[in-house]
Amino acid sequence: MNQISEQASNKTLWTIRRYASDEDYQAGRCYSESEIEGNLLLNGGIANLLDLGAALATPDAYDNTNARLGVGDSTTAADATQTGLQAVTNKTYIAMETSYPQRSSQTVTWRSVFTGTDANYSWQEFVVDNGTAAEALNRKVSDQGTKASGQTWTLDLSITLS
Repeated sequence: MNQISEQASNKTLWTIRRYASDEDYQAGRCYSESEIEGNLLLNGGIANLLDLGAALATPDAYDNTNARLGVGDSTTAADATQTGLQAVTNKTYIAMETSYPQRSSQTVTWRSVFTGTDANYSWQEFVVDNGTAAEALNRKVSDQGTKASGQTWTLDLSITLS
């Protein structure tokens, strides 16, 4: 009997670009950029992806209409049973930037822009969801500093499958 073995891998990259103001964002003057590798896929998000791929159900897609990137200030360790951000008070979800998500080859990238009045607190956790509280795809915990009022920060999530 011949045995066939298949293997899939993924690479996840979160990118935060920091701008001193909306004017600097519009002009492309980024003062700081950080990249964070990895995340934990959440059970509900995995089930949602499988349902979408196999057309078994009709959950909301992680598309421009529904997807949001979220940030919060919880430092609770990521666990696959979580359904989204763990912060109680300081958490913010922002819809996709125009034309996102985008796919290039085997990589999908989501992008949200957090303007001067959005998410002005310590950025400790990150998710992408499809607009519903119980269907976050993944979660990452990483201290990325404090966003001050008036600053614009962008958050990208890129997932590559191979």
